[in-house]
Amino acid sequence: MATKRTNTKSAAAKAPKKKAAAPKAVKAKAPKGEAKEAGPRHPRARLVKAHNSKADLAKSLAPALLGADDDAGALTERLSKASNKQLLRLQHVVETVKSKFGSREKLIQAIGNAQHHSKDKDYLAKLATLPLPQLLDLATSATRSARA
Repeated sequence: MATKRTNTKSAAAKAPKKKAAAPKAVKAKAPKGEAKEAGPRHPRARLVKAHNSKADLAKSLAPALLGADDDAGALTERLSKASNKQLLRLQHVVETVKSKFGSREKLIQAIGNAQHHSKDKDYLAKLATLPLPQLLDLATSATRSARA
């Protein structure tokens, strides 16, 4: 049994030839304005640019992260031994809490209201023992679940 033979030349000849495309007009690019200066990308460089030194950032973060039974001097010393990336993350958490909630107590009240535990004193006392980044995560998830 023989296979069907195709003639590729005749199929190509039957297809109409495409016209040559007209050259595209080159668009003039709009001016972008002033170029933004690229900031430092490494955590050490970002920390130095914003706060001059690790010790300065640790001193500014200590009052906001201070727990009920912590000493400010001891906390500052512990923070000065933390990594630059961790200090920058903690600074971001502190700024977010201050801008969205105002204080740690208001943040705890917002979590209690969002989770319908605002009158549960034991629950609110337990929240007061948690670190600030964990409280912010709880608040974020509580507000998302309240919206859903």
